[in-house]
Amino acid sequence: MLLSMTGYGEGHAKLDGKSAWAEIRTINGRYFKLSVKCHEGYNAFESEIEHVVRRQIRRGSVQMTLRVDRQRTSEGAGINGPVLDHYRSQLQQLFLRWHIDDPLPYGALLALPGVVAEENLSSSELAEDWPLIEKTLEAALANLAQMRTQEGEAMAADLRANREQIATELTEIERRAPLVAEAYRTRLTDRLQKTLEQYQISLDPADLIKEISIFAERSDISEETVRLRSHLEQFNELLTAQESSGRKLEFLTQEMFRETNTIGSKANDVDISRHVIEIKAAIERIREMIQNVE
Repeated sequence: MLLSMTGYGEGHAKLDGKSAWAEIRTINGRYFKLSVKCHEGYNAFESEIEHVVRRQIRRGSVQMTLRVDRQRTSEGAGINGPVLDHYRSQLQQLFLRWHIDDPLPYGALLALPGVVAEENLSSSELAEDWPLIEKTLEAALANLAQMRTQEGEAMAADLRANREQIATELTEIERRAPLVAEAYRTRLTDRLQKTLEQYQISLDPADLIKEISIFAERSDISEETVRLRSHLEQFNELLTAQESSGRKLEFLTQEMFRETNTIGSKANDVDISRHVIEIKAAIERIREMIQNVE
């Protein structure tokens, strides 16, 4: 089952009069990278958060926003007067300079950084919030997994279609390959026959057979087609495997491209070259898509 590295998930949870919200966004990346935005104090849970996230995400860039809402006490809440005065003074000067007669937006001033003092939580209070945070993360990850699975299914269908196209083109190459040496023998014989008749000389048939044998050996692509067919079978197995295997698919794609390149350079045949071009185009589409497979 393929999983997309791109997705979005949101989770909410409540526990003991407190509530939490988490948002997770993932984008493709070669390695695992986690970025967490949260209120001061909760960044102490970063290692625990990473442990929870790694249960479902193995690689890619993960951006998480976490918010915990607690019932504030009257002792913990307060307005930082000097900071509010500083903001108000600057805003009044700007209003005078701009000739604005509107009243000062005190509601907006309260939302500015540092105006409302944050409640400082003790280590024990923060620890009490971890079960709520973990529950919220698991909810967000569950929604994220659903989206990643749906996109993975769509990608698997597209990858399978490109894989089938490669297999079809390879079948045509395998059908054409045995005829290449015979076509070369016919062309060579015709050219030599005309040349020999023109200059009235003779040629030992053994020399002709030797030349054709050398060409046949040099243009033999049976090993490459067998290996490419094997790679296609492994590719199909990975598409239906229980675990998403983006890196293995990436490696197989590189090997398929290498075998296809060799077939094109050795075959020395117009028809086979045409099929090779189609295979390379399909491989390139696969290569682009698996960059987003976990």
